[in-house]
Amino acid sequence: MTTQPTKSSSPLMWIASIAIVLFSGVGIAAFMGWLPTSYGQQSTETMPKVASTSTQSAASKPICADCGVIESIQIITDVKETSGIGLVGGAVVGGLLGNQVGGGRGKDVATVAGAVGGAVAGNAIEKQSGTTRHYAITVRFDDGSSRVFNEADPSAWQLGDHVRVIDGAIRSNG
Repeated sequence: MTTQPTKSSSPLMWIASIAIVLFSGVGIAAFMGWLPTSYGQQSTETMPKVASTSTQSAASKPICADCGVIESIQIITDVKETSGIGLVGGAVVGGLLGNQVGGGRGKDVATVAGAVGGAVAGNAIEKQSGTTRHYAITVRFDDGSSRVFNEADPSAWQLGDHVRVIDGAIRSNG
């Protein structure tokens, strides 16, 4: 009777497998919305009040049709529909890595778990990579009307800023 030496998995494979499981867990949490977001947005409740002008000063000062005040800034997130490439690619990579762990039934379980986790994580990554963000800035004009402007970067503006619209673009009127 001959005994065969048992194969032990290399530490690198264990580390890679654990990393895949953790990465899959984070991907699932992100996909399910369980992770907190870090989007900063000022509430309308804390919006500074704009002082109203008296009727006497309003009568002596002509109304500027292009002048106004920043009334709100909202983050608009556009989520791209996924094509399935991330799902399939994640499943393949997760399955291949899971197949490197354990032996017998444990290897089969690790392969399936790796494929499922990789598919979820790959789909979430593909969806996140196609997400774009822009900002809807509402300007309340001196005549009482309002208009929304879309900008990629609102860092120049804060609530209550006095602005003027020139050629469809918001400019400072401070």
